[in-house]
Amino acid sequence: MLAVCPSEEVTGLLIEWMKGNQTALDRLMPLVYRELRRLANSYLRREHPGHTLQPTALVNELYLRLVDQNVPNLQSRGHFFGLAAHLMRQMLVDHARSHLAAKRGGGSRRVSIAEAISFSGERDADLVALDDALTSLMSLDPRKGKTVELRFFGGFAAEEIAQALGISAVTVRRELRLAEAWLYREMKKG
Repeated sequence: MLAVCPSEEVTGLLIEWMKGNQTALDRLMPLVYRELRRLANSYLRREHPGHTLQPTALVNELYLRLVDQNVPNLQSRGHFFGLAAHLMRQMLVDHARSHLAAKRGGGSRRVSIAEAISFSGERDADLVALDDALTSLMSLDPRKGKTVELRFFGGFAAEEIAQALGISAVTVRRELRLAEAWLYREMKKG
């Protein structure tokens, strides 16, 4: 899935961008747009019908966030797509939090990870609860947190996650099982 555009060209533009060349990001975005839109679709496909965000808007917002932030140390296109998945998750959680605040005055209920990932009718509250638990996991074990983020929010396959994180697909699967159990237990507490 990540092999839509030439890896060497993307990596070269990432290196230029990290060196401070802002036009490299402008040249990079058309090369990775299709994959970023697929990633945005993966996120939004789980949203409730009638969601106000659209994949194109999510990708455009991603671009604006990339332009505005300090350039991270990205070593490969896998790292870039991992960053993109993380930023899109943040955008959706921010949107869900503001929607909850406007609709019900805030607050969220705790649910199991299976319920949160299935994106039931209480999607906004579920997403916020899952994000809180995932944030806790990332502070305890960043790699497990990143593995969950890439799989469930980014829609990455185990092999793609392995490539992005520099670990084996077997390790990815093991980390996912452990992380899911931890998240389930953490979300059940609330």
